[in-house]
Amino acid sequence: MQIEFLLNGETVRADGPATRTLLDWLREERGLRGTKEGCNEGDCGACTVMVTDTRGVHALNACILFLPQLAGKAVRTVEGIASPGGDLHPVQRAMVEHHGSQCGFCTPGFVVAMAAAHLNGDRDHDTALAGNLCRCTGYAPIIRAAEAAASEPVPDWLRDVPPGGAPTGTIGTAGATGAGDMPPAEGWAGTRDDAVGTADTSATAGGPSPAFKGERGETTGGAVSSGTGVAAPVALPPAMPETDGEAFLPESADALAAWYLANPDATLIAGATDVGLWVTKGLRDLPKVAFLNRARDMARIEVAGGRIRFGAAATMSEVLRAVEEPFPSWAALIRRYGSAQVRNAATIGGNIANGSPIGDNPPALIALGATLHLRRGADRREMPIEAFFLDYGKQDRQPGEFVEAVTVPLGASAFRVYKLSKRFDQDISAVCGGFNVTVQNGTVATARIAFGGMAGVPQRATAVEAALTGRPWTSETIAAAMPALVTDFSPLSDMRASAAYRLEGAGGMLMRYFAELSGAATDIREVAP
Repeated sequence: MQIEFLLNGETVRADGPATRTLLDWLREERGLRGTKEGCNEGDCGACTVMVTDTRGVHALNACILFLPQLAGKAVRTVEGIASPGGDLHPVQRAMVEHHGSQCGFCTPGFVVAMAAAHLNGDRDHDTALAGNLCRCTGYAPIIRAAEAAASEPVPDWLRDVPPGGAPTGTIGTAGATGAGDMPPAEGWAGTRDDAVGTADTSATAGGPSPAFKGERGETTGGAVSSGTGVAAPVALPPAMPETDGEAFLPESADALAAWYLANPDATLIAGATDVGLWVTKGLRDLPKVAFLNRARDMARIEVAGGRIRFGAAATMSEVLRAVEEPFPSWAALIRRYGSAQVRNAATIGGNIANGSPIGDNPPALIALGATLHLRRGADRREMPIEAFFLDYGKQDRQPGEFVEAVTVPLGASAFRVYKLSKRFDQDISAVCGGFNVTVQNGTVATARIAFGGMAGVPQRATAVEAALTGRPWTSETIAAAMPALVTDFSPLSDMRASAAYRLEGAGGMLMRYFAELSGAATDIREVAP
């Protein structure tokens, strides 16, 4: 198919299969080989590019980013970070001055990730660069370089304005700014488990690119960076049909529902952080696909009636910002979810829809009592989220049906979620546990406890819940409830953890939850000198 976007300040048109990655296209078609292929699965950050759209500026992994996801956006590679006249960006100068590059293979990815963080004013360098790996420097000089560059102004030449307008906010609050203030879903949707509906099969070549959609979805011409700091107008081609024979780019959930009902064997691609690996590692052919990043109504996050509703295409970065205040424990978990590059692409709906037993969000959502919203054509239904997961690789989803949203009740002040993994950042869970217990007059009134990594699906610990409910909230009650974990779960041993370790870890999480709610310091950063 054919799409149009800005590349280092210039309008370009790209042709190719719908599942061709940006990394391959940059290196093979444009000769831009500064963007490196390292892992080819979104883990090492060597392929990091900077993408600007109406939802903001994002660092993303080009190795698992498909070309149709870029229609109407602005892309910067490492070749476009310096000025057209050759002046170095502040992060490039700092990397030189602080000796942040040794063999140099990882350096382009670090520079682009640092430039994106610098433009966004993000000074949490450890988090911003957690998705970039270096095997030479030990990271210290790179972090010093990021810190040194942080106070420098953002160069004018790097401020891309995507056709359709400048970046805007992403979270709507019903009754406040209103859902109508939401920008279009021009970011990515998906997660480490990111097919919002599944299957693997369609089609052939294309017409012109869809014009960029503006704030209210109207087709606009907009402006782009000329590379001199001056916004120059650009005329995009007229909007193409939503389907070009090879890939479908729906502009709304309604359009997706109608198309998916007629094409239930298709693969829905949100952020491609999981589907990307199907292609780059599994070498799978996906002949019939729909990209969800233009369905702006599926990316809305709305607060109303004591609940927060996440559209399935809301990225994990957007979810993180939305839950920091009401659910700080969930926010802390999301910060460990992949990396900044992955969170900027991954979606909450995809993480649910793939039904992975080790997905990080489902245990939290189950413990919170979330409701899942499904859609098939014009028909909608909802269910408690735990009912969606039937068995390993099997979910309660009919052909042509997809996850449209998930709703979470607010007010769970005692909610906590914990994760055990071999690495702190960017690692798959061995065990993930969500806990939500209410205590009245010293007695457990209600308990919702769920685990991932303990069974073939994310699952409630119903025997543990029963052992707690109606009993005093004491360490003795916790100890008495521990054996019920064996009733609830018979975990497997694999490369991440043994069955015994998983059971011990789950029990340790329950003990930690009790200690934390009792006021004890439980985080190593709180108790270490």
